[in-house]
Amino acid sequence: MELQERLNEVRSHIAAAERQAGKATGSVQLVAVSKTFDADQIRPAISAGQRVFGENRVQESQGKWPELKAETPDIELHLIGPLQSNKAAEAVALFDVIETIDREKIARTIADEMKRQGKTLRLYVQVNTGLEPQKAGIAPDDTADFVDFCRKELGLSVEGLMCIPPADENPGPHFALLAKLAKQAGVEKLSMGMSSDYETAVAFGATSVRVGSAIFGAR
Repeated sequence: MELQERLNEVRSHIAAAERQAGKATGSVQLVAVSKTFDADQIRPAISAGQRVFGENRVQESQGKWPELKAETPDIELHLIGPLQSNKAAEAVALFDVIETIDREKIARTIADEMKRQGKTLRLYVQVNTGLEPQKAGIAPDDTADFVDFCRKELGLSVEGLMCIPPADENPGPHFALLAKLAKQAGVEKLSMGMSSDYETAVAFGATSVRVGSAIFGAR
């Protein structure tokens, strides 16, 4: 199956999940996760009308996205992998959305960097819904306070929450928890769901899903 066919298939599955959840068609944003794929492998998705992409690493993204964004200026690029503070300047320069704000230090660094560059990015707080020690993200119980800190102390515009449920667990309860935390924190957007579970995520209220291998094929 060609990339365009796979992309259309994912889009139609999202549309079906939206209908089933009683959501407006097109209300869930598809973030095509292009990590590990080079510019030539990404261009067919852009040609097929995809405009929102997600990447895990700042350095890898710098090797392909400045050129792709110059070719297609309306691309929206999301950082969906963990961010080290020494990469904050590059991240603010290149990305439009950072989905992985997960600690005070990185929130402060991003706030300083956006001021320095005169740029406003849209931000999500990453929540470690499974409390997995190896995974980034703020603890569920600390989420509302952390969003409050980002907004009031740092003046950051946090628009949503993001999670990556444990690989070996039913994702439903994790998506439900994230939706509940978003209400408590007063944020609108929920970035949740990947290639294996994005339809479930839509049912639980996802406003964006991050789909990679179902579009680009196996890495």
